[in-house]
Formats: sequence, C-alpha cells, structure tokens
Amino acid sequence: MERMIIFFMLFFCSSMVLTATPQKAMKYKQLLKTIDQLKDVVKDKDAELLHTPENPMDECLFTAVTCFQKGTLKLQPKNSQVNSTFIKTVNILKRPILKDSGKQCESTCESYEKKNPKEFLQSFSKLMKKVTIRVDSFCYRKSTIEGRHYTI
Repeated sequence: MERMIIFFMLFFCSSMVLTATPQKAMKYKQLLKTIDQLKDVVKDKDAELLHTPENPMDECLFTAVTCFQKGTLKLQPKNSQVNSTFIKTVNILKRPILKDSGKQCESTCESYEKKNPKEFLQSFSKLMKKVTIRVDSFCYRKSTIEGRHYTI
C-alpha cells in the first residue's frame, strides 16, 4: 500500500513539473492580455498618432518593444471612468519586457509610420504574439531535447 501511495505521489509530482509553463511564456501571455485590456480604455478620437513598428527584423525586436513602451506613455484614457484601469495597465507595460540582445538595429522609433492608438495597440499585440510564439517554440525544442514535453 505504501509503495502504491509513493508511486502515485511521484507520478503526480512529475506530471505537474512536466506540464508547467515556462515563466517567460506566461509573462508574455499576460502582457498580451494587458494590451487587449488597454484597447478598450484608450482614447482613439483626436489622439496623438504614435510611431508603430511593423514586422521588425529579429535584431530589432528590442528596439520595437521599447518603441511601443514609449508610445504607451503617450496614450490617454477614453474618459475619467476608466482612468484607474488605464493607469494600472500602462504601469504594467512600463516594466522591462525584453532584454537587449546587443545586436545592432538600424531602425529607430522615429523611422516607423505613425498610426492611431487602436492600430498602435493592435501592432503591439501582434509583436508580442510573435515573441510569445518564439519563446514557446524555444521552450518546446529545449524540453524535447531534455526529454520533456510541456503543454502550453
């Protein structure tokens, strides 16, 4: 009986470890939700146009994300009722997202086309999905090499 209980405990613990989602992937998925929340509370009419990176090269991901982060500071809430939600959401997006890869990027924020806040946030969301997919595929490849399979 003891062996059976120990077996089930080991089985349960190992299955929990193997299905745990890597921390970075979870962080990026949460940031995607945060960006989506911001779409509903941001002022879009008569708002400042923002430099919006589109399809940045791999070496420019850090620059593009930094550009989006700077742009979110220029966003304004739709109205006073959503102000607290807006402030909390923008504060989350101000935190560091990616580490600088050290690769040289020829693009700057100012080189990207300016778009309205809704399109800006849509592009930010698209970029973060790209980053999330890369992290997920990296974790999957790494886990397969190590003989583990994560469910993401």
